[in-house]
Amino acid sequence: MTMDSTFLDGPAVPGQEPVVQRICARVAGPVAGPGVHVASLPLGGVQVWLDDPDHRWRFHHRMARELRLAGWHTETGPDRLLLLGWSAVCLSHRVRMLGAALTGRLADFDRTAFIAVMVATRLRHEGSPAAELPVEVEAHCAGELRWPARLADLDGLERRSSLEPIRLRLAQVAGLEAKVGRRCGEHLALASKVARMVAGGAGPARTRTAGPRAGLTERMVCVSVPNVAESDVTESGVTGSAVTAR
Repeated sequence: MTMDSTFLDGPAVPGQEPVVQRICARVAGPVAGPGVHVASLPLGGVQVWLDDPDHRWRFHHRMARELRLAGWHTETGPDRLLLLGWSAVCLSHRVRMLGAALTGRLADFDRTAFIAVMVATRLRHEGSPAAELPVEVEAHCAGELRWPARLADLDGLERRSSLEPIRLRLAQVAGLEAKVGRRCGEHLALASKVARMVAGGAGPARTRTAGPRAGLTERMVCVSVPNVAESDVTESGVTGSAVTAR
């Protein structure tokens, strides 16, 4: 067997069924999600099926794509989805995707700050209580980042294998997931700080002064924050992104 082979590695992994349930329910959405069912296969692996036959093919393929991203080999049947064990190919793909996230979207703190400003400003104009802005903005940014939900789905999963190539891949994935989790936490902390500034709350310590050289997102925070002096406005969490991103 080669590293590019797909492996079925013995009985079901502890904690696998609830993890698969969470992933598939999230992908299916609030309408079809409650109708997702998961059960173990006799020789290992998991089967997934839906109560509602409408759009079954579409949901199965969406679920299969997300499960493959988690590292599993899947097969799509006429009425159910089969998860058949860890795949070296799929785990390698997850390694690439985690690395791409770290150097791509998760390296762009300005975009997170920009989104936080826009969402917080909209919610404030819609009359949302100031105390609720940070939580709502953070939830919106978490959805936009996508990885917080993906990592949360795997909570409680014991990833193991009797095959050395798979164990190496799983260890590599775990290390990258830890980095992605920390980076996501930094993005969400930044989003919360920006939301508090837009709501008129206290910001972090000053790092620089607003002026002609201030970034676009920082200037947006400045014009969005009500009743805050310019010297305080510049304490926006956006400026903190330069520190966090290092």
